[in-house]
Amino acid sequence: MSAAAVYDVLVVGLGPGGGSAARAAAARGRRVLAVDRRKVVGQPVQCAEFLPNPMLRHGNLPGVLVQKITGMKTFLPSGKREDSDFPGLMIDRGNLDRAVADEAAAAGAELRLETRLLHLDPETGEARLKGPGGETTVSARVVIGADGPHSPVARAAGLPAQKTVHTRQHTLPLADTYPDTDIFLSPDFPGGYGWLFPKGEVANVGLGMDRRFGEDLGGPLTDLIGHLAERGLVENRLLGRTGGSIPVGGLRPMVHPGPILLVGDAAGLTHPITGAGIPAALISGERAGEAAADYLEDGDAEALADFEEDVRDQFETSVARGVERREELERIWGSPAADADGPHRRGWIAFSEYFGRAEAAPEAVPR
Repeated sequence: MSAAAVYDVLVVGLGPGGGSAARAAAARGRRVLAVDRRKVVGQPVQCAEFLPNPMLRHGNLPGVLVQKITGMKTFLPSGKREDSDFPGLMIDRGNLDRAVADEAAAAGAELRLETRLLHLDPETGEARLKGPGGETTVSARVVIGADGPHSPVARAAGLPAQKTVHTRQHTLPLADTYPDTDIFLSPDFPGGYGWLFPKGEVANVGLGMDRRFGEDLGGPLTDLIGHLAERGLVENRLLGRTGGSIPVGGLRPMVHPGPILLVGDAAGLTHPITGAGIPAALISGERAGEAAADYLEDGDAEALADFEEDVRDQFETSVARGVERREELERIWGSPAADADGPHRRGWIAFSEYFGRAEAAPEAVPR
């Protein structure tokens, strides 16, 4: 059997986090292998495609920007609507992932598609991969897990599964140009919310739900689409569909178990209330690539500890608040309190109550 190919850095996953990590490490002269199980980077898209930080440079990458967003309309259970300034970008997520991966390749990273991680030894960095040509073994001094909420890299490192909610989204024709996002807070979407994100001539309409509180996503999504069609915002004509899991339990207790760095969804950096995860993936991925390069220059494990500290400094306060608000809402799902506007105002980022001290959530009343 031939010896395992040796790399400085193995990146698993070529979403925005993995692409950013591979680019940053390769730009520092490191030998980088980045693998992804998909045939084409960025396909299928499992994302609402909203980038809430218009200052990130990635919105200007080729083919990424579709339209600018100026505000947010939030609809409460009572039907009351509150309008907020909430600038951002609607993007083509597939083009974003591909543009970032292209940057990684241009920096010198080796990319392998249709390649799965079968096994990882967290002690030695030896990984068994399965690609179009069969199984191969490689070894790496640093492994970066950018492989989503059910991260095989995190599992190999002995970390527990993350708490998730499930999402379902349909793409429909948009009746007219629309500059805002619509958010729907309702007991019909326990553990999540409904949304309309306009994207040029189409709209992404979907919802998230915690399946501990409600199994059926199809019925509520059909009702939401019907409501939006009645308002004249969309045509009830399916152009595409997607769905997936979003981690909502907050940051993992550790995001660098040894010479393994976790980024984006794999690290639990997704916002537990909104589900926003693209900026955190881009930022944490770039920082992980830089930390890996720093570590490899002199073998100083402090570089990896610094990555953990930087990630927590930047994201932990916001994510922890989201976890707290989610836990408050969990206490009222399935009770009459879930029909009231107050708990939803405390549980959504468009309202000032979200950022204040939380009031005690009403106890759930048995049905």
